[in-house]
Amino acid sequence: MNTPAQASGSTAEPDGLEDRLQRFATIWSRAIFPVTATSMTRTEFEQHLLPLARRLSAALRARPFDVAPAQSVGAALVAAHCTDPDALSRTLGVVDSYLVLYCGTGADTPVDDLRARCARLQHALAAGFARALRERTLSEQEAIARSALAARAFAEQALHATEARFRAVFEDAAIGIGIADLEGNVLDVNGALTRMFGGLEQVVRGRKVTEWVHPEDAPHVWNLYGELVRGERDHFRVEKPFYRSDGTVLWTNLTVSLLRDPEGRPQYQLALMEDTTERRLLNLRLRYEATHDALTGLPNRSLFSERLEKALAAGEDTRFGLCYLDLDGFKAINDSLGHAAGDRLLVEVADRLESCATAPGEMVARLGGDEFVALTTGPDVTARDAEELACRILGALSTPISLDGREITVRGSIGIVEGRAGERGPADVLRSADITMYRAKSAGGNRYERADPEADARAITRHGLTTALPAALDRGEFFIEYQPLVHLGDGTVHGAEALVRWCHPQHGVLGPDRFIPLAEHTGLIVPLGRWVLEEAVRQARFWKHRHADGGPLRINVNLSPTQLHHPGLVGEITDILERSGLAPRALCLEVTESALIGAEEDLLKPLRHLAEMGVDIALDDFGTGYSNLANLRRLPVSVLKLDRSFTRGMQQHPADPVDMKIVEGIVSLAHSLELAVTVEGVETAAQAAQLRALGCDTAQGWYYARPGAPDRIHSLLLADAV
Repeated sequence: MNTPAQASGSTAEPDGLEDRLQRFATIWSRAIFPVTATSMTRTEFEQHLLPLARRLSAALRARPFDVAPAQSVGAALVAAHCTDPDALSRTLGVVDSYLVLYCGTGADTPVDDLRARCARLQHALAAGFARALRERTLSEQEAIARSALAARAFAEQALHATEARFRAVFEDAAIGIGIADLEGNVLDVNGALTRMFGGLEQVVRGRKVTEWVHPEDAPHVWNLYGELVRGERDHFRVEKPFYRSDGTVLWTNLTVSLLRDPEGRPQYQLALMEDTTERRLLNLRLRYEATHDALTGLPNRSLFSERLEKALAAGEDTRFGLCYLDLDGFKAINDSLGHAAGDRLLVEVADRLESCATAPGEMVARLGGDEFVALTTGPDVTARDAEELACRILGALSTPISLDGREITVRGSIGIVEGRAGERGPADVLRSADITMYRAKSAGGNRYERADPEADARAITRHGLTTALPAALDRGEFFIEYQPLVHLGDGTVHGAEALVRWCHPQHGVLGPDRFIPLAEHTGLIVPLGRWVLEEAVRQARFWKHRHADGGPLRINVNLSPTQLHHPGLVGEITDILERSGLAPRALCLEVTESALIGAEEDLLKPLRHLAEMGVDIALDDFGTGYSNLANLRRLPVSVLKLDRSFTRGMQQHPADPVDMKIVEGIVSLAHSLELAVTVEGVETAAQAAQLRALGCDTAQGWYYARPGAPDRIHSLLLADAV
C-alpha cells in the first residue's frame, strides 16, 4: 500500500533533514546578514531564510528536476533587501559548498548528479536574482522618468511654482532630494531619500552634511563641497558612498547645487541622489567574472598581470618570487578520461594551490589550460621563500586525486623567478618563468628549476633562430662548405662531404648543430635538405666537368630522420640527379645509425630503392647507437662512417691499444660484409698512418682540410696530380 508521499510522486524527507536544513540556514544567514539591509535580528533573519533553504533542498531532490524554485529564491533575496555586492556571491558560495552536503544525504540520486543539479540551481538562483534586480531598477527608472516629465511640465507652465506644486514634485520624485543650509544642516528631505537611508526620517533630517564622511570618498569630494558653499562654484557631481544606520553601504550618484538669493548671494544647497547600489553590485559581479577563471574561481591572467605589474612597480624595497607551474602529462588525462574529468582535476589542483598560498603577499592564479602561477611579494622575500613555495605546491600535488574511480597522480614542473621590484618588467618575468618551467619539464618534470639568465638568453636565441629559419631559406642565407674525403691508400681525394652553414645577419656564421635540430622540430628540414642536395649535386657536376681527367668526385650529403620519413624522398632525389646529369654512383647519402636502429621495413624501402639505383648509403656516427655489425646485414648500406670517439685514442703516443683492437675488429668484420670504412676526425699524421695500417678505406678531418669553399677541393686535387 502506497504512503501519501509515494502517491503524490514526492520524495520522503530523510531522517534529520530538518536539522540539516536549520544548520544550512544558519551558515547562510551568517554569510549574508552582515551585508543585508534589514531591521531583523540575525536570528529572525535566519528563520526568514529557512523556507528558502527548504525550497532549494526540495528542488535539489525533486523528480522531475526543476530550477524554477531556485529562481524564486533569487527573487526572494532581492525582496528581502539582500542586494549588497557580496550577498549574491556569498549565497552562491554557501549553496555550492553546503547544499549537497546537508541536503543530499539519503537521496537516491548519485552524488555527481546532485552536484550537477546544485550547479544548475546556482545558475537559476543568480538568474532570478539578476531578473529581480533588473525589474526593480526598471521600475525606479520609470518613476524617475515620470518625475522628470512632471518637473518639466511644472517649469513650462509657470516660472514661479507655488509651494503646493513644489511639494508635489519634491515628494513624488523617485530620486532622493535634500535641502541644507550653508552650514550643512539638513533642512528637508523627500521620501525617496529617506527610503534610501532605511526609511527612518530622523536618521537623515537634522544631521549635518559633513557627518556623512565615508572612507572611500574620493580626495577631491570635500574640496568641491567647500568651493560650493563659499560660492566659488554652482554645482558639482560625484559618485559617493554613505553608511546606512544598519552599517550597510549606500552608493549614489550625487549632484549638489548652490541656490542663491535674488541678490546672488549663496543661500541653500540642494542635493539630488540616485541610488546606484544595485547597479554597482552588477558591475562588481561583471568585474569579478572578467578577472576570475570561470572553472576554478582563481584570479585569471588579466588580474594576475595587474597584481604582478603593481608588485614590480612597488619600489626597490619590495622583492618578489614567482612560481610558474605546468602540469605534466595533463593532455594524456584529457585524451583518456575526457575533458570533463580534466576540468574536475583542474578544480582540485586549484583548491590545493590556494591552500599553499595563504600568507600575506601570496596569491595563486590560473593563466589558462593547465598553467598556474603563484606569486609572493614583500620586503623580506628571498630565493629560499620562493623555493619553499614551490616545494609546498609539489607536495600538495603529490597526493593522488580520485577521478571516476581512478587514483590519478598529478605531477608538475615549476619555473622560479625571484628578484627585486623595478629591475624587470612583467613580460620579462613571465617569459623567464615560462622558459625555466620548460627547462624543469625537459629535466624529467615533477621538479622546480630556478631562472638562469644564460639559459634564458639561449632559449630566446633559439626561439629567434626558429622563427627566422623560413625567411632565411628564402633570402639565401644558407651556404655549403665541403670537407674532402681522402683515400688512405694513396692520399688522393676520393670525394667531399657537403656541410650546410647559416650566415645569420646578427649571429654570424652558424654551424649545423645550432639550427638543424630547430629545422627538424619545425619541419623546415625537408625544404632545407632538398636545397642542400640540389646545391651539392650541382657542385659535384661542376667538379666532374672541371676535372674530367681525374674522374668524378663522390659527394656525400646528410639525410635527417625527418627526410627519411618524407614520402617524396626517392622521387626528389631521382629528379635532382636526372636534371643535373650526375650519375647515381657519384652520390652518397649519410644516415645516422640512431635513425635506422630497429627501423621498420617501410622506412628501409626508400633506401633500398636508392641503393638499387646505384646511390651509396653510408651509416654515419657508427658505434654511437649501440647496434651490432650483424644487424647491418638487413640494412642497404655500403659504407660505415666510424665515429671519432673510437679513434681519438690514436692521437696520443703511444696509441690506446684498446681502441686499436676495437677499430681493427670493426674494419675486419665490415670488410667481410663488403662494407667500406670511413673514419671521421683524423687530426694527426700518426693517427692517419695507424688507420691506414688497420685497413680503413677513407678518412676526413682537420689533418687533411677543414670544411671550406668548393674551390679548395680543386687545390687538393691539383696537389694529388702533382
